[in-house]
Amino acid sequence: MRPRQFDLIAFDWDGTLFDSTALIVRCIQAAVKDVGGTVPTDAAASYVIGMGLMQALAHAAPDVPPDRYPQLGLRYRHHYAAHQHDISLFAGVLPMLAALKARHHWLTVATGKSRRGLDDALHAVELQGLFDGSRTADETAGKPSPLMLEQLMREFGVAPERTLMIGDTTHDLQMAVNAGCASVGVSYGAHEPDTFSALSPRFVAHSVAELDAWLRANA
Repeated sequence: MRPRQFDLIAFDWDGTLFDSTALIVRCIQAAVKDVGGTVPTDAAASYVIGMGLMQALAHAAPDVPPDRYPQLGLRYRHHYAAHQHDISLFAGVLPMLAALKARHHWLTVATGKSRRGLDDALHAVELQGLFDGSRTADETAGKPSPLMLEQLMREFGVAPERTLMIGDTTHDLQMAVNAGCASVGVSYGAHEPDTFSALSPRFVAHSVAELDAWLRANA
């Protein structure tokens, strides 16, 4: 077995571990329509995934006035709550995480979700005990601010060069750059992988199986 290269591995949630990209796009579009804004394209709605919720909605709906942002957020939460149980982890995620735990990595989540939203997801029986820590956008700062990663590194006493960020968006990879950490991109989520190269990820995985294989060989 090769020596461990990373002590702390931080995962984005939506589009990286959780197969939720299409649902989030639909919910953003429906919320904007509900408040009378111009409905964003699929590409425009996908781009903001990974940001904090209100930052994302404001970016996706530039013609919605700020005084309607609270209503916009409520409508998004309404649509998401109606369908959140229709989605699940990508196939292969649980065995991948179990293998990493067996190698004694610290496993964490760094997500644009709210604390309440992440906690709801982590209550699933199969996820109990898998993650050692987490940070959300509403309790720190939205991506690409490095604050989530900086707080996780301080919590576990891990240096940037021993920390790996894994995500499906340029926001995730830019956060890693800003925190001085290595990153891995996944192409099966919200952003097109041809946007990743400028941010120098160590690897771009096109499936959970590819990500698992790379982590076993390199993490």
